[in-house]
Amino acid sequence: MPLGSTADAEGTNFAVFSSVADGIELCLFDTNGNATQNHQLHKSADDIWHGYLPGCGPGQLYGYRVHGPFEPESGLRCNPANLLIDPYARAIQGELVRNDAVHDDNAHDSAAFVPKGLVIADSAVPGFNRPQIPWSETIFYEANVRGYTMRHPAIIESDRGTFNGMRNKEVIAYLKALGITSLELMPVHDFIDEYHLVSNGLRNFWGYNTLAFFAPSQRYAIANPVAEFRDMVRSIHDAGLEVILDVVYNHTAESDELGPSLSFRGLDNLAYYRTEPDRPDVYVNDTGCGNTLNTDHPRVQQLILDSLRYWHRDMGVDGFRFDLAPVLGRHDHGFSPNHHLLETISSDARLLDAKLIAEPWDPGPGGYQLGQFPQRWAEWNDLYRDDVRRFWRGDDKSSGGLARRLHGSSEVFEHNGRLPFTSVNFIASHDGFTLADVVSYEKKHNEANGEDSRDGHSHNYSCNYGVEGPSEDQAIVELRRRQRLNMMATLLLSQGTPMLLAGDEFGHSQQGNNNAYAQDNDIGWLDWSGLQQDPDFVSQVRQLIQLRKQTPLVRLEQYLHGSLETDSGTLEISWLTPDGEPKADDAWENGRVFCMLVSESGTGGKMSAAILINGTDTVCEFTLPSLGEWQLAFSTSDIERPATTVGALSIALLLCEGA
Repeated sequence: MPLGSTADAEGTNFAVFSSVADGIELCLFDTNGNATQNHQLHKSADDIWHGYLPGCGPGQLYGYRVHGPFEPESGLRCNPANLLIDPYARAIQGELVRNDAVHDDNAHDSAAFVPKGLVIADSAVPGFNRPQIPWSETIFYEANVRGYTMRHPAIIESDRGTFNGMRNKEVIAYLKALGITSLELMPVHDFIDEYHLVSNGLRNFWGYNTLAFFAPSQRYAIANPVAEFRDMVRSIHDAGLEVILDVVYNHTAESDELGPSLSFRGLDNLAYYRTEPDRPDVYVNDTGCGNTLNTDHPRVQQLILDSLRYWHRDMGVDGFRFDLAPVLGRHDHGFSPNHHLLETISSDARLLDAKLIAEPWDPGPGGYQLGQFPQRWAEWNDLYRDDVRRFWRGDDKSSGGLARRLHGSSEVFEHNGRLPFTSVNFIASHDGFTLADVVSYEKKHNEANGEDSRDGHSHNYSCNYGVEGPSEDQAIVELRRRQRLNMMATLLLSQGTPMLLAGDEFGHSQQGNNNAYAQDNDIGWLDWSGLQQDPDFVSQVRQLIQLRKQTPLVRLEQYLHGSLETDSGTLEISWLTPDGEPKADDAWENGRVFCMLVSESGTGGKMSAAILINGTDTVCEFTLPSLGEWQLAFSTSDIERPATTVGALSIALLLCEGA
């Protein structure tokens, strides 16, 4: 121990887990990938194979060969012809080359075709200057390292698509000026392209196909992925922003039982993967990606925890968004919020200051678990996305849903004592239409993915307002813009934790593709010219973000029903009709005009915030309680006065300070 390769002044210790191996060889390679030495590892009582190699240091390429039973029908897949990557490798060098040798059903040496682990220097680094943003102030901004930087005009060609590009001074200045607090990066763990993409001339763009859970992606680096990732984190921290990582601990890049044997499969197949109860040769596919990690196994749990600790402690990451998170809590008999792995992540002393966010669904049985994760966890809330989209496009009986989302989805999360921050609210994410496409397309247009548009969501709750795709009709253009702003304003004025998709603040489109996972091209890369096409929209988003920061009443730290006594005074919430009367429970079904009023009174006076919603096609005049002089803070309509007049299809925020 520790697992992986650990270099010191005299040499390097190598340690790897396998409970089924009869023997494991450490194989060394020179910088050209030529084999140089083989060494037999020793087995300890806890199934750790290890060896200390004097004179071996940072820069050494290595892999493992596992000797043991090869009985695929029994789930045993040891084949010494396969060179295997260390699951704990801190860095990876080389690309996977498609060749039959990388599969475990042949005797051909795969070494020439697979990446190698790279010994790196001691991972101990000086501490990071973490911003530690409170949850009540957090605003996430989801971005892809490559897609965000490939077309940015301020980034030099060699830095585009890399960690260095992400730390560009103008990029960071833009993020800081926008006002977001936490940059959520799509996966950066080293990943590979799926075989079917390569066959179609495509490339994995999103990164949800992890090969190594400790190694930063080579694709995002110029020379040294580890150093360049840390430099990026430090630059982002220096700007007062957090770094959140999207992590994929639910499956690996080895795909289904016919996929390549690159690491886990050849080391200990039945320990790392779930297999069908009566078919150990067939993987459970709860992820839709060919395999599912066996998170009941203690070594898999250790791998995930060690990886999280490493990225948090040694790489400076401030939090994690867990892709297909129900896998982390699934036993053979189903999901449990009390799963040992979820509880351990929640209580681990080395992760207590890390933000934890679940994507609370997966394709497996009982895979939709919104609201069921432990108390420390926040969760992506797809109900928020769908209800906000449905209301603003004019769906019947959608007002009640919008009100519940504005309130922070208490009916979903409050049942076990969780707080409003738990609901990560979003209108758009990497997975689905961009905000601009939500108001421009009614059907997905995923032809470029090569799957006849069978992939991606079919229920997008979108509207094209008369023309599918781009339009030169000025009335349509203006309506689409207002609807984008309506949804952005709703997002930033709702209780909970908002998340913006990068580019939505300036109208980025993916040409109607709602599953751009393979579009490592102009479809997936942000087109920064949108900043010049409508600079006022970006300014309005910045204004909304600043209003959210300046208005604690739209980001409460507890759920509010009626009135609540606090240490500083009394908090109150009410739902009103345009006439200023309490909105009856039976009035939500068809009404599309209402007000959400939140007030706080104490020794310093009374502060009130009124969110006025007009989902009709006519102007509406609201009557508000006489608490003082109401000031218009923001409106998506162009009606100037009086403040309580809200234009058709618009939302407004009014503030009042009273005695």
